[in-house]
Amino acid sequence: MQTKEIDFSKYSSIKVGPKVEVVVLDACLSEHERYYLIGSCNNVLIGSQPPKLATLGKSYEYIKIENDTLIIGAATPSGKVASFCKKNNIANLEFLSHLPGKMGGLIYMNAGLKEYEIFNQLISIQTCSGTKRRSEIEFGYRYTNIDEPILEVTLVLSYGFDEEKVLMFKKMRSNQPSTPSAGSCFKNPEGDYAGRLIEAVGLKGLRVGDMAFSSEHANFLVNHNNGTFEDAIYLIQEAQKRVFETFGIWLVCEIAVLDRRYMGSDSPLLEANRLKTQH
Repeated sequence: MQTKEIDFSKYSSIKVGPKVEVVVLDACLSEHERYYLIGSCNNVLIGSQPPKLATLGKSYEYIKIENDTLIIGAATPSGKVASFCKKNNIANLEFLSHLPGKMGGLIYMNAGLKEYEIFNQLISIQTCSGTKRRSEIEFGYRYTNIDEPILEVTLVLSYGFDEEKVLMFKKMRSNQPSTPSAGSCFKNPEGDYAGRLIEAVGLKGLRVGDMAFSSEHANFLVNHNNGTFEDAIYLIQEAQKRVFETFGIWLVCEIAVLDRRYMGSDSPLLEANRLKTQH
């Protein structure tokens, strides 16, 4: 089985984590072999006790047009898809130019910018157990019930790439910090904003060690240099505690926390993004 060492303090967008041997998948594994599938780690926080990790190999990185659909390997970075769409005048995926990640992860969490979500364009996915059409998948705001590795994605093919949308999406991102982070820390509660709630309980700009809730946007947990997993967990839990005590709202973590001490139904955090690899 092929593996590679990943230093998550350099690889993950929040620049936190140990060096870990990660299995490289070029085919599905047997049912008894279970791993947590990672992509480019733009919304992941990895601790010192991670579960067994796997990532898709290069054989799942491709883009092609077939039968009037857009077919993309799940290991393909969103930036490559955005460039392909611009070059080939393909519409409705312009938001990918400002949404980092790989296609499998973007589908898994139904990523998007406001109402522009990846599931709006989804036709089907290919998994280890076969093809699943959009109608067979439960999905919502930053959520799907997909519980196995996504290998390939089929999207609606429409033409008319819109540069104005690219500028609009850039403007949407203009208030987000450039300091290393894992993206939005919490999902927005229905009818409210996580950033507003965090600021209201006095946590905007709060720093513990080198980890802090950004002074630019309170819902971004940022690493100022040598932030640690432990400091990140403290801030996440402190925000959940204060917001619940003040507003009666439980903030659901949008960051996938991959550490065995904080995973599962007993966790005080959101259950981490778990994907079983199975045949």
